[in-house]
Formats: sequence, structure tokens, C-alpha cells
Amino acid sequence: MTVQDIFPAEVSLWLRRGAQLIDVREPAEYAGGHLPGAVNIPLAQLKSTPVLSRAPVVLVCASGSRSAQAAALLTEAGHSDVAHLLGGTVGWMQEGRAVEFPEVDDGQR
Repeated sequence: MTVQDIFPAEVSLWLRRGAQLIDVREPAEYAGGHLPGAVNIPLAQLKSTPVLSRAPVVLVCASGSRSAQAAALLTEAGHSDVAHLLGGTVGWMQEGRAVEFPEVDDGQR
């Protein structure tokens, strides 16, 4: 199965189809801002993560390189509905799209 390269404007279409949005960057990069609703599973851990369902998957990284690698791993593992975001979070933010930051528990709640 082939991987679909998608642009930021197409992410919402995939999410409406029930896609999982997975950010394959390292946790420190993810903490610096990520696409709304994205789950962080670093590329090195993706192969050993059993939480992935057979739902459509959209992969994202900083620029698109690691998400392309992740897409290849998932398709080799049998996932057939995989896309990766061209331009990654850099391209996402260059278009003026919002990012989220993880909540920090500072112990004052």
C-alpha cells in the first residue's frame, strides 16, 4: 500500500474520517508545540507501540522526514491507510495554524 502525502489543509479531512494523529518527534520537540490532538509516539518507539489500531493514521514530525520514515514502518507492518504531513509542524505553523502545548502540572492546583 502507498503512503499519502498530505498538506495541512487536508489534516481535518483525515481527522473527520477517524484518523489518529501521531507526532513522531522526541518528547522535548513535542512539548515545544504540536498539532492539536496529536499523540506523541517518538519514531524510535513507534514499532513497539501496541496502541495503534487499524484506523487511518496521519503522521507528523518537524519537517516531514521522520514522518515519512514512520509511514514506511507502518505500511511494512500492514497498515493500509497512512498519510504523512508534508512540511511537518514547521509548515503547519508557517501557514499560521494553531499548535498546542502540553499541560504542565506545577503542583499548585
